[in-house]
Amino acid sequence: MKTLILNGSPRKSGDTASLISIITKNITGNYRVVDAYRCNISPCLDCRYCRQNDGCIIKDEMQEIYGYIQECDNILIASPLYFSELTGKLLDVGSRLQTYFCARFFRGEDPIKKPKKGAVILVGGGDGHIETAYGTACTLLRLMNCNSIHKAVYSHNTNETPAVDDKDTLAGLKSIIEFFGEKK
Repeated sequence: MKTLILNGSPRKSGDTASLISIITKNITGNYRVVDAYRCNISPCLDCRYCRQNDGCIIKDEMQEIYGYIQECDNILIASPLYFSELTGKLLDVGSRLQTYFCARFFRGEDPIKKPKKGAVILVGGGDGHIETAYGTACTLLRLMNCNSIHKAVYSHNTNETPAVDDKDTLAGLKSIIEFFGEKK
């Protein structure tokens, strides 16, 4: 079992990181965490290379991630909310999934054969509106062939209560761990 975790938080020890830590300590198999703020991944340049060709012309850390996406079983997107959306750096990484969109809709190919499970963890102290961010995350997960997506796990009041002390969030993490461990 392999799990890819896309971490959209700029804070190394913040609420999002603490929730990811709980996940990584409890899931079975191997995992890889892509830290959007510390990785070497450029955003899509809209060069149109992937409209005609497999992959991406930009040679950076994303090339390794494409390989991991192909072979993993689960994908988790975890992000703080910025103006009710995923963080900008996480969206930069997500923009590089354009190659999968182009494979399907321009080249008529199925870029990822292996179906996956997906989940989303959102963290914030804002207005509590997660719909836009969850919708964006689900779009990215579907591009990576996540056919089954867990309901969003959200810790809302992090200005008052750390996410690791939010009982509903912890129950949601447990549910994601079980969901990722279930046979397809």
